[in-house]
Amino acid sequence: MNEPLREPTIPASQLYTRRRVAPLLALGFASGLPLALTGGTLQAWATVEQVSLQEIGFLTLVGTAYTLKFLWAPVIDRYAPPFLGRRRGWMLIMQILLALGMMAMGLMSPGQSLLPLALLAVAVAFCSATQDIAFDAYRSDVLQKEERGAGAALSVLGYRLAMLVSGGLALILADQWLGWGQTYVLMGVLMLIVAMATFWAPEPAVPAETPRSLTRAVLEPFKEFFSRPEALTVLLLIVLYKLGDAFAGALSTTFLIRAAGYTATEVGTVNKLLGLAATIIGALAGGALMAKLGLYRSLLLFGLLQAVSNLGFWLISVGPHSVWLMAAGVGLENLCGGMGTAAFVALLMGLCNREFSATQFALLSALSAVGRTYLAGPFTPPLVEYAGWPTFFLMTVAIALPGLLLLRWRRADIERIDGRADT
Repeated sequence: MNEPLREPTIPASQLYTRRRVAPLLALGFASGLPLALTGGTLQAWATVEQVSLQEIGFLTLVGTAYTLKFLWAPVIDRYAPPFLGRRRGWMLIMQILLALGMMAMGLMSPGQSLLPLALLAVAVAFCSATQDIAFDAYRSDVLQKEERGAGAALSVLGYRLAMLVSGGLALILADQWLGWGQTYVLMGVLMLIVAMATFWAPEPAVPAETPRSLTRAVLEPFKEFFSRPEALTVLLLIVLYKLGDAFAGALSTTFLIRAAGYTATEVGTVNKLLGLAATIIGALAGGALMAKLGLYRSLLLFGLLQAVSNLGFWLISVGPHSVWLMAAGVGLENLCGGMGTAAFVALLMGLCNREFSATQFALLSALSAVGRTYLAGPFTPPLVEYAGWPTFFLMTVAIALPGLLLLRWRRADIERIDGRADT
């Protein structure tokens, strides 16, 4: 009677329909929708309107808020709006501001008012990053242990679909049907529609205590996290777990076009559309399997699959020129990567203390980008030049192994995290 929302007997396949889990599809969509509109889509609009290459390069700085969001995450932990609870209130405020910001961007033009448009895009990116802070915290707070894999999977599905809508579909709409301004207005209206899910989403069964001061909200997340015996192990694991995947994907498009000899159309169709579909299927399958396997076994199994799937790119590099071979290799890599992502996000959620979940998740997710941004990005080109593409892809399998060995060595730490997930 004390846990009316717990339904441990429901099969894993039915996790996705639970009241706590199902809204995450729409909320994940709301989280992903602004990203391309302030990034690739905005750059495409500026390119069409003959903005100089130097000025377009300047637009890449618009997304800085996503990297620095941990700086104001303590504010989201400390202060709660007077409606819809501690997390949903912030989400709704940001969603409304995002809708208005997107519509306002549609009233401008990069060719005529680039600076005001860029400043507005910065504001939209800030609101989007703030929504992400609140959404990640809400997801960590509301989901129970057995639901975290499914919740991560639906979030990934919604996020990826939103990027497809605000990326590829927005370009088509702008070029063929509506024009750029009306497309941005439409995206703003779409944000208002999906914001309705914020009202539908439930509050956590047991709301977490709010930090008593902003100072505590800033300092206590670090103090609490590093007081745990597994803290340093987990931080290293966060960097290493998807490192092999990051290296394999760092220059995958360049490899497929320049080295493997596929056309941009072939790569776009297979790498983007099929890759997206495979990632979504992998995330959904991973989320369902996690309910049965638990956190540790899921991380180990999906991590092994991630590593082995890199051999698909190796096969493309040494095999015959075949679109079907490329499709199989790309599909396999994205399928296994999606499964790994579901488990990884579930790990991050399990690491967060509910009192400080906004700050801790923002910090941990920022740390997870270290491998992709500061290791895979800079070191992939020299490795390829030194070893060649086939050997490089074999090396990415080896690069994935330290994370798996660390995971196996510190199994007890991961099981401890999983065991206290609902406490």
